[in-house]
Amino acid sequence: MGLTYDINKPWLTLDPWQKEYIETKGNCFLLCGRQVGKTAAMSIKFGKRAATTPNRVVLMLAYTEKQAYNLFFKTLMYLMAVYPKKVKRGADKPTKHQIKLTNGSIIMCYAAGLTGEGVRTYTVTDLVIDEAAPMKREVFVATTPMLSVTKGSLDISSTPRGKEGYFYECSLKDNFTKFYISAEECPRHDKEFLEEEKKTMSDLEYAQEYKAEFLSNLLQFFPEELIEELCDQKRRDSIMPARDYFYGADVARKGKDEFTHEILERKDNGNLIHVENIMTKNVPIPENVRKIIELNLQYNFKKEYIDSGGMGITVCDLLRENSANKHKVVEINNASRPIDRDETQHKKILKEDLYNNLLSLMQQRRIRFLSDEEVKASLRSIQCGFEEGVLKIWGSYSHITEGLIRAAWCIKDKSLNLWVRWS
Repeated sequence: MGLTYDINKPWLTLDPWQKEYIETKGNCFLLCGRQVGKTAAMSIKFGKRAATTPNRVVLMLAYTEKQAYNLFFKTLMYLMAVYPKKVKRGADKPTKHQIKLTNGSIIMCYAAGLTGEGVRTYTVTDLVIDEAAPMKREVFVATTPMLSVTKGSLDISSTPRGKEGYFYECSLKDNFTKFYISAEECPRHDKEFLEEEKKTMSDLEYAQEYKAEFLSNLLQFFPEELIEELCDQKRRDSIMPARDYFYGADVARKGKDEFTHEILERKDNGNLIHVENIMTKNVPIPENVRKIIELNLQYNFKKEYIDSGGMGITVCDLLRENSANKHKVVEINNASRPIDRDETQHKKILKEDLYNNLLSLMQQRRIRFLSDEEVKASLRSIQCGFEEGVLKIWGSYSHITEGLIRAAWCIKDKSLNLWVRWS
């Protein structure tokens, strides 16, 4: 009987392409659909290489610190399971950024950031870059020279973006061994789940996220210059009382396991300030509801805008059982809108309405965001394109932005003269 896939021990049940990739030397290019095992394969490859070859210097980079640490942690988990005696202890024990091995090898992990300036000082034998598609050319200008003296190799992977940028250009180069892996070819993907995703996504979105296809004519929805200009707010040391605070949530669901809590303050002039961003992962719905109740006690929200699709309706129902929250909940799930008093208004709030509202606020400089790399990465991840003449908007790292577009809908709330039917 074959082994059942264990998410904590991916090296026990590798796919054929993973086995081939792990043994491949030289530059490697990986274009992958979501959840096909690319990060696990990279962690095993370079954990094994560092443990079995003396004096390797492996530098692992990703777009954000969280993404980089995901690759790094999986590498450490593999080493502790397969080569535990090779991992140094005591003063040289693993840290958040380094794993030192007894054979002189070292594995380092950092977020590349926008330009890669912070990692320019290293000389490495192996450069490993995950989630590379959104990275700017400056990152590669700063990092690829690290390989020159050592004649080292570059492994670069990502789900795709449009047909532009350094990652896309690597797909056209002859000095890379290339691996193309669609989620539809991955035996671990639940086929029913993929069919449901195909029904709820646009063809463009599904082709990019799951089939790993480079698509033409895609654009970043929020302009880079606006993201850089408007993400300038420091987190406050304390909550300022008697302010107008609004809450927005993107609720975790199957396959998308990050629940985001976004809080905006509406100033007297109507402008919005992003004051808090909290993300939870693999946390039960009741615990996230308790978190919203706790946040409401601290901020006394005017309204709580919840994505009520899927498990979100459970969040709304549970909040309405709480006396302090029940009159603040507004369901807003891309497919419905609060209706007016005489019930004559039935127009849907579309996803495009929510995104265009946030874009308009940004263009008018009426909103400022936290200076946080995760927030910036989420805004940058949002893409758009036209499918049969209709604008489609999506993002592979959209959780934070999905919470923000809901909280920012408060600017449309006339009540707040808006009458809401609580059902």
